[in-house]
Amino acid sequence: MKKLIVNEKYNEKKLNNFLLCSIPNLSSNLFYKTLRKKDIKVNGKRTSENLTLHTGDEVLVYIADKYLGTDDNLNIFYEDENILILNKTFGIEIIGQNSLTTLVHKKYSNFDFKPMPCHRLDRNTTGLVLFAKNENTLNILLDKFKNHEIKKHYYALVYGIPKENFKRCEAFLFKDNKKSQVYISDTPKKGYQKIVTTYRILKKNSNNTCLLDVEIETGKTHQIRAHLAHLGYPIIGDREIWYKRN
Repeated sequence: MKKLIVNEKYNEKKLNNFLLCSIPNLSSNLFYKTLRKKDIKVNGKRTSENLTLHTGDEVLVYIADKYLGTDDNLNIFYEDENILILNKTFGIEIIGQNSLTTLVHKKYSNFDFKPMPCHRLDRNTTGLVLFAKNENTLNILLDKFKNHEIKKHYYALVYGIPKENFKRCEAFLFKDNKKSQVYISDTPKKGYQKIVTTYRILKKNSNNTCLLDVEIETGKTHQIRAHLAHLGYPIIGDREIWYKRN
């Protein structure tokens, strides 16, 4: 069993949104199965509905411990006295409740300075995440990320094959927090922020898919997913309910 308290970030959000973000190993199928069995309580009452939550609500989830993120074993790619590099798995956020940072702080609870992440990856993105193990290293790395002295490459398997093997693409992105949607425009608009995404084709497949090596000069929410979908090359397995062409 796991007890969770709804924070302001998830005020007026649906129960499934809150739990899928809060419990790294919880899948949509398992959520709805647990919901049908009435193994979820909201404010002490069992529910079989995907309720809208509010700040301060108490949520109890009755599922096996293996799905609750209680395993504090971290997939360490590299570590020394200054940095920690972890291989992040699918379905876990970098910061927040029951996040990768939570697990790191639990493992390094005896340290005077608990390792802090220097950048982020989306919950459903796998890859390497860099943590700083002291304040001086954190400041140095944050500065280097800000000045683009550290390069980040992302692999994306997409539908469609671009005509150009290499291209630098510019657009404008707006995130609507109330609707949890991202809008992309080819022209500047009020409230939109410029995004720059560069891709290089690594492999072309016979089924009209290809593997891209993607770099971003700007790091906006869902930038790679939304920009590639806007260009006509959506990531395989991704959903577009959070993205709108504008």
